[in-house]
Amino acid sequence: MSLLDRVGTLIRANINDLMDKAEDPEKMLKQIIMDMQNQLIQVKTQVAAAIADEQKLYQHYLENQDQSTTWQKKAELAVSKGEDDLAKQALQRRNSYQGTAEGFKVQYDEQKAQVDQLKVALEKLEAKIEEAERKKDLLIARSRRADAEKKIHDTMSGIGQGGAFESFDRLEEKVQDKEARAKAAAELDSDTLEDKFAALEKDGDVDADLAALKAKMNPPKEGGA
Repeated sequence: MSLLDRVGTLIRANINDLMDKAEDPEKMLKQIIMDMQNQLIQVKTQVAAAIADEQKLYQHYLENQDQSTTWQKKAELAVSKGEDDLAKQALQRRNSYQGTAEGFKVQYDEQKAQVDQLKVALEKLEAKIEEAERKKDLLIARSRRADAEKKIHDTMSGIGQGGAFESFDRLEEKVQDKEARAKAAAELDSDTLEDKFAALEKDGDVDADLAALKAKMNPPKEGGA
């Protein structure tokens, strides 16, 4: 796989999908950014080398083109002096340099196209790294919040299934039982002999009240037998 292919694969990678699949999203995110930084170094190195080669090819093209022009002028000079043989030799040199110049021009054009592609890949990679850096803190915060929510949910589920709440309910039942026992004991302690005689005296008072009420309501008739 070429460097451009590797860069393209890295650029197309969805950070969120990688984080979802990772056991430790925070660690995975940092690793992704580190990989991008390493890839960036490689791309910059290759771009620099490619640019240097491009400049060399262009320089060779110019040198051979200049030589071709120089021998063209010499051929023209030889013709003007009636030196046809020299003119032919000059034209042969011109053609040789011109052919070499054209060869360097083709290589230069191809190299320039490759350099342009590498520059585009470099720009995309730098933009992706900047995006990842911007999203890093947000994604880490989201990951940590999700972990916290899961812990809370697990804790509440554990409480709902037993544990503290059930223990609290059992303790409440015990307290209620103790209260009922204490009330019953108090009632038993108050049922003494004195209380029974007091009740009889109250009953006697009520009987006297009843007799007085009857006498009032049914007074004896005058002259009665």
